[in-house]
Amino acid sequence: MSAAPAYSEDKGGSAGPGEPEYGHDPASGGIFSSDYKRHDDLKEMLDTNKDSLKLEAMKRIVAMIARGKNASDLFPAVVKNVACKNIEVKKLVYVYLVRYAEEQQDLALLSISTFQRGLKDPNQLIRASALRVLSSIRVPIIVPIMMLAIKEAASDMSPYVRKTAAHAIPKLYSLDSDQKDQLIEVIEKLLADKTTLVAGSVVMAFEEVCPERIDLIHKNYRKLCNLLIDVEEWGQVVIISMLTRYARTQFLSPTQNESLLEESPEKAFYGSEEDEAKGPGSEEAAAAALPARKPYVMDPDHRLLLRNTKPLLQSRSAAVVMAVAQLYFHLAPKAEVGVIAKALVRLLRSHSEVQYVVLQNVATMSIKRRGMFEPYLKSFYIRSTDPTQIKILKLEVLTNLANETNIPTVLREFQTYIRSMDKDFVAATIQAIGRCATNIGRVRDTCLSGLVQLLSNRDELVVAESVVVIKKLLQMQPAQHGEIIKHLAKLTDNIQVPMARASILWLIGEYCEHVPRIAPDVLRKMAKSFTAEEDIVKLQVINLAAKLYLTNSKQTKLLTQYVLSLAKYDQNYDIRDRARFTRQLIVPSEQGGTLSRHAKKLFLAPKPAPVLESSFKDRDHFQLGSLSHLLNAKATGYQELPDWPEEAPDPSVRNVEVPEWTKCSNREKRKEKEKPFYSDSEGESGPTESADSEPASESESDSKSSSESGSGESSSESDNEDQEEDEEKGGGSESEQSEEEGEKRKMKKRKKAPAGRGEGSSSDEDSESSSSSSESEETSESEEEQAEPASWKRKTPPSSKSSPAAKEVSLLDLEDFTPPSVQPVSPPTVVSASLAADLEGLTLTDTSLVPSLLSPVSGVRRQELLHRVAGEGLAVDYAFSRQPFSGDPHMVSVHIYFSNSSDTPIKGLHVGTPKLPAGLSIQEFPEIESLAPGETATAVMGINFCDSTQAANFQLCTQTRQFYVSIQPPVGELMAPVFMSENEFKKEQGKLTGMNEISEKLVLPDACRSDHVVVQKVTTTANLGRVPCGAAEEYRFAGKTLTSGSLVLLTLDARPAGAAQLTVHSEKMVIGTMLVKDVVQALSR
Repeated sequence: MSAAPAYSEDKGGSAGPGEPEYGHDPASGGIFSSDYKRHDDLKEMLDTNKDSLKLEAMKRIVAMIARGKNASDLFPAVVKNVACKNIEVKKLVYVYLVRYAEEQQDLALLSISTFQRGLKDPNQLIRASALRVLSSIRVPIIVPIMMLAIKEAASDMSPYVRKTAAHAIPKLYSLDSDQKDQLIEVIEKLLADKTTLVAGSVVMAFEEVCPERIDLIHKNYRKLCNLLIDVEEWGQVVIISMLTRYARTQFLSPTQNESLLEESPEKAFYGSEEDEAKGPGSEEAAAAALPARKPYVMDPDHRLLLRNTKPLLQSRSAAVVMAVAQLYFHLAPKAEVGVIAKALVRLLRSHSEVQYVVLQNVATMSIKRRGMFEPYLKSFYIRSTDPTQIKILKLEVLTNLANETNIPTVLREFQTYIRSMDKDFVAATIQAIGRCATNIGRVRDTCLSGLVQLLSNRDELVVAESVVVIKKLLQMQPAQHGEIIKHLAKLTDNIQVPMARASILWLIGEYCEHVPRIAPDVLRKMAKSFTAEEDIVKLQVINLAAKLYLTNSKQTKLLTQYVLSLAKYDQNYDIRDRARFTRQLIVPSEQGGTLSRHAKKLFLAPKPAPVLESSFKDRDHFQLGSLSHLLNAKATGYQELPDWPEEAPDPSVRNVEVPEWTKCSNREKRKEKEKPFYSDSEGESGPTESADSEPASESESDSKSSSESGSGESSSESDNEDQEEDEEKGGGSESEQSEEEGEKRKMKKRKKAPAGRGEGSSSDEDSESSSSSSESEETSESEEEQAEPASWKRKTPPSSKSSPAAKEVSLLDLEDFTPPSVQPVSPPTVVSASLAADLEGLTLTDTSLVPSLLSPVSGVRRQELLHRVAGEGLAVDYAFSRQPFSGDPHMVSVHIYFSNSSDTPIKGLHVGTPKLPAGLSIQEFPEIESLAPGETATAVMGINFCDSTQAANFQLCTQTRQFYVSIQPPVGELMAPVFMSENEFKKEQGKLTGMNEISEKLVLPDACRSDHVVVQKVTTTANLGRVPCGAAEEYRFAGKTLTSGSLVLLTLDARPAGAAQLTVHSEKMVIGTMLVKDVVQALSR
């Protein structure tokens, strides 16, 4: 009873209610306490018989340790409480002992007997805690005791204790590595454990102690695959990582074997011929021998791993999803990898730390498997709230995904990013534009002109980065860009960033023959400021002087000698050495060295253009998701991903005899759990999944081999796999069937195909299948070849002669037929009589061509600008009239139709002050003073879209209200028709070749094979004029962009079978690309 008063007296000092207490309270730091009384109150509390006081004392001691205070002098008092029966006190005592046992080894050894007694405790928590503390006491003398405790715990009835034993193994191994052999025996025993609680921990111990002993995994491989779904998340990550490396040593590469699979039908064909030559063997024997000749069959265990990890892509843990993604990337066939894209994109909605790791891996994947992420391009668009490192990684992914189809969208995004306030991000964006220009030749000129515009930016860093990128781009075709080099030369007075100045000087020196007047003057200016320049700039000045001396010595001889004299006495030894070397090389001396004769070849040798590559290009040799991959450097403890074996090791090592009751229960559980999930997911991925799955004969051989090996488990798995693959093939994968399969089997598949195709039709499913099917070119091509004839058959009606005429007649009625997104034809009303005569004189197959060109279209398709509900009774429509705008010929003429459906008159209709992007302008229509109820009015306004499809946003204002509206033009409305002769067309076409030429192949449907329909659809899509052509199957159209007057020449070369090639020649690459897309879409309908 006296302990409580003593506790209160000792704690106290005489502090008032508002003052801090000092003295013996350990949380206060004991500023005024004397050493001999230090922690006396805690010692008294630990010596008392009350568990509540002991618990309070231990909480305060642990709090001291957490704050970094030294509590080692309490060790004797704490050790006595190891035998306390209160579990809470005992746990805190264990925490204290783990912290100080290594410092107080002698006293810690006194408590070993208590821990050994704790290992026999009936409570599993006490047994596990005792083992945990025992393994944490890092005293070499007790290694034998720890070894004995781990062995006993490995055979414990409680899975929690066995899990703790697995955790203790790496601790003991780090203390004494000589115990490795005994620990491996324990690991082997624990690997055979069938509980999910132990699996992850023992695999972690295996990875720490003996990762090279893959023979321990053989017998447990299938069990680990089947338990994986139920293991805790931490364990799933460890097991998946280990199984990835295991599979790389035990199975053949599926990517190499895809090419072998293509050759397999031929090989089988010749094999059967040889069998026939040998003698009259039975057909059954030949069929049995056939699978053996197949060059590749996916191992059933390989398929088991892929199948059992796939559901984990839906895990809530980002680490598990990332682990499965890296497994699929490293192990799955090319056509099946696409399933991970959707899961990785989902992780981008997580915290920025998770995004950073995921984007690092996506950036690496997108280099080799670009098609996988292309459907999710918009998910990588950058938000203003993203941290800089996330922005730069997303930029990397967007650059990797850029191709000829989506480059206009990507460049528009980059254009927005350049206005960011984040300078590092802007610099990375400019580098990304340079990479796009390097990789996609068609947009090189567009990117180059955009970068040149950035040279007038106010921010010096933006200008400097642009100069560096322009220098790399100009190396690809310097002869065409002399003006840009001159423009850069003028910037040397303003730009102060050393790298940019050095880049300009290198460009002028390398291509001095293109700027013979400017180069000597630049050298003169640089000689003035030579001593104040940075070292990198000085080196380029010396190079410039040497090159000009060799090409234009009359003007630059004295300047060169002056620069070399300055460099001779520079403080930097690199510059001094370069100056001496250059002087001896270019200035002729009495000896006349051998190198001097070749100085011009040395300095002015043609240099290859630099290749702008992704910084993630060579990272895939590290295992994805690992720390080494993140750092791009080998981290401590990293295990290399093994190479695929040349020949598959013996698969029978994984066979295990399973008791009969276990087989039944496992099979039933798998059927209940996995069958419904996979039937849905296979339908979801469609051709993606089936594109790389084995043919039926291969899967039959799988089941045969597994049944011969004597493993009931493996045979049941391969049976399930066969059923799933049959479902997949029934879902439309006819292209994967090999030539050896019987005609009956093919007919059954064809009957099933339509039903299978109709199942997975949601938008997500479509995007997933498209993303992965684009990975396997062979599959998609073969599917198209089979799908096209079928579609032609469906579209061709029974009476093939009468229907095309009927369709042509209906097409003339544009008001009823044309979809909302397509604009009608409005050819110019003024055509010279001589041109009409020329057109009539041509021997064209379609006689209705000339009237259609000369007569204006009866109706113009309207589009809604403002709905009457949103406009409070005012309804506004608009239409592109395709007539020249009277105010400005560079503007698109837009007819605006007003209608008042309200009960009151609308007054003062006019256009408010528009806020337009740079380059766009609007010519407003005159104000409409009043619009009575039920009355309509028409006005004409002009919009200069500046040869872009950017929307023109403006306000429609009345006296009382303002309505925000937007007009976005189709690319075909940005041009006006041009009439020219065939020779003029060919002449202009010859000037617009190379990057100015865009081609696309397409298949014309039956309804679009007549001349009238083709001309109608092309001129409806784009405001172009027909050009006469002597060839029967060729159509030519010409136009020019309204703003810049750039020519747009369109050629359609149609062939009798329906195949056609569309080619557009235009200086405006982006407009040409978009026009090709729109015309192909119109002709393919």
